[in-house]
Amino acid sequence: MESSALKPAPKALPYIALASGILALSLSALFVRWAEAPGTITTFYRMAFAALFMLPFYLRHQQRAAQRTPWRLLAWTLVGGLFTALDHIFWAVGIQYTTVANATLLNYIAPLWVSVFAFLVWKEKMPRVFWAGLVLTLTGAAVVFGNDILRNPHLSRGDLLATISSLFYAAYFLTTQRARRSLDTMSYIWPVVVVCAVILLGVNLAAGIPLTGYSAQAYLTFLGAALISQVIGYFSVGYALGHLPASVVSPTMILQPVFTALLAIPLAGELLSLPQLLGGLAVLLGIFLVNRR
Repeated sequence: MESSALKPAPKALPYIALASGILALSLSALFVRWAEAPGTITTFYRMAFAALFMLPFYLRHQQRAAQRTPWRLLAWTLVGGLFTALDHIFWAVGIQYTTVANATLLNYIAPLWVSVFAFLVWKEKMPRVFWAGLVLTLTGAAVVFGNDILRNPHLSRGDLLATISSLFYAAYFLTTQRARRSLDTMSYIWPVVVVCAVILLGVNLAAGIPLTGYSAQAYLTFLGAALISQVIGYFSVGYALGHLPASVVSPTMILQPVFTALLAIPLAGELLSLPQLLGGLAVLLGIFLVNRR
């Protein structure tokens, strides 16, 4: 099967896609707040609506393909969908027992797991400037989102769940990098979204969380989360992972919660302190060093 994942892309295009994906995903937390619905419900509709929207494009893409995707390659999409669902489930449940700041910070230590795995298992060479950039990026994120942890440093049940979610978030990046060596973006992303939606549906039904009865504003928010955060966000990041290593993409994704904090100023009326602004600058510098390697 000829795959666009194997074709060279213009040098700047993966970075443009990554930037677009980060901006789109930066609205995720705001969509959850605007929906005023359980986190697992918002995530389920985000995945379900995205899968429905992408379905005609996926079918048309498959018709144009020389042959159907082999089952051994579809296994990557099942694994990617499973890791995505577990990441969202643990984060959505964990946030009920801790603060948004704690859950965000702990979920975004995923780049550390990605880098360690890529270094130890895949034997990717990481120069000193990469590790310096990673440490600076994580430190900056801790300053932006870690004020609550500094004031209340004990590890709660929610903090533990958010940490577990970071492991599955890292696993998604690693899985996607490997899958995109053989699968183009559409052939990978759509099945991942479907698998994630099915798993989230089962979780909501098992937990007895109602699927209907929400306000019109909530359903519009679900749709916005699907089209912006999921379709644009995950598709763009999935494309970037076909051309850039996960050890670079994952630390760069820490820009997402930083942009979320910045967007929350006009959209949610939440202001940043001077230390948080300085932490954001540290994140930018760290990401520059990571990508410079």
